Amino acid sequence: MTDEKADHGNGARLKRDIGMFAAIFLVFNGVIGAGIFGLPGKLMEQAGMFSPWLILIFGALILTVVWCFASLSSYFKSTGGPVVYASTAFGPLVGFQTGWLLYFGRVASIAANLNLLFTYAEYFWDGMADETIKAILFCCIIASLAIINIMGIKRAVQAINIITFLKAIPILGLILIGLPHVSPAGFLPGDLPVIDDMGALILLILYAFVGFEGALVTAGETKNPKKTLPVALFSTVIIISIIYFIIQLIYVNVVTDGNSDAPLIALGQLLLGGIGAIIITLTAIFSIMGNATSIMIAVPRMTFAMAEDGSLPKWFCQVHDKFKTPVNSILFLSVLAVILGLTGTFVYLATASALSRMVAYGVCIASLPAIKRKADKKTLENATKLPGGYTIPVIAIFVCILASALSPLISWIYFSGFFALGSFLYFINYLLKKRAS
Repeated sequence: MTDEKADHGNGARLKRDIGMFAAIFLVFNGVIGAGIFGLPGKLMEQAGMFSPWLILIFGALILTVVWCFASLSSYFKSTGGPVVYASTAFGPLVGFQTGWLLYFGRVASIAANLNLLFTYAEYFWDGMADETIKAILFCCIIASLAIINIMGIKRAVQAINIITFLKAIPILGLILIGLPHVSPAGFLPGDLPVIDDMGALILLILYAFVGFEGALVTAGETKNPKKTLPVALFSTVIIISIIYFIIQLIYVNVVTDGNSDAPLIALGQLLLGGIGAIIITLTAIFSIMGNATSIMIAVPRMTFAMAEDGSLPKWFCQVHDKFKTPVNSILFLSVLAVILGLTGTFVYLATASALSRMVAYGVCIASLPAIKRKADKKTLENATKLPGGYTIPVIAIFVCILASALSPLISWIYFSGFFALGSFLYFINYLLKKRAS
């Protein structure tokens, strides 16, 4: 596996317009979406004053997963990310199913997040609760994001930069205003809570951290991806963990009886009155839109890569003549996102998304030894090193197994259905290729 080989194929057909800051923004927006705006109330209900420390604990655990992906990304510079990792180690079928599960996780995520966006938007207009209005707005948002993405990665990244600024400043302002309301005793975790549904709660916490892998899929459009992506991954997830911890700490110290569906609106009202609720609502909208934009950038590149590898029909790797973007993959994602978004709810889609990604993460982490064995000397020397040998990957796989084992039945039903659909599509594509040959 050499650098020259990685340059052939999809990486050579797409423009490398993503630099370090753009990669950081992709990770930031890929992770910070609806999770932090939907989690605090439910987490406080289950864990009380201990809830901020649960975020810190699971943030540290998910960081082991991120560290493994940072190492994996340093071996490749072609589009595809996890699909390429699993295919290199275990063959095309496992690579396809890994990519397919991550694909489902991301599509379910955009559907879940936009559902929460409408919940927050109800603060401005009660009519937003109307299902017909939701459906129309959902289609308009997805169509707008698709058009921006088709017109070029540079335009999509510019949209990401603007949205990142619009959501990052209010979040930092909320932290600065809220921290003085945290008493010294408020930092203490208190007694260990009795949690009614540990599995669902763990998945919701992990859901707030997943999404970082989206930036890896755009490696074929990233400048110097072997260096850029590991730095962007690790540094951004550490910062996000700290932000989540502080916001949850402020929430449990300020809010006593908040709205669990739109919890940060209650926090904004208590800190700044009506204007605070408006700022939080707008921040939630910008944050979720930023996350949706990141998904619309990263996820079509997954089906593009799978089609390039022969796992999906070549229709998916059709590149726009003018804009050089994977136009058919973008359109397919848009249609699927609308279907899921109009038929699912935030919690069900969020937990199913988290489970799918935990399984796929585990496969990618398990591919690391085989990838190291197949790497040439130069690639191996320049790859991101993991201290302690395989200690970090073992912990990371344990996190994935634990989350999967504790997942509720509804998540496994979603997972099984989509896994079966992926197997069916792969088999159909195999028959079509066999007939063509």
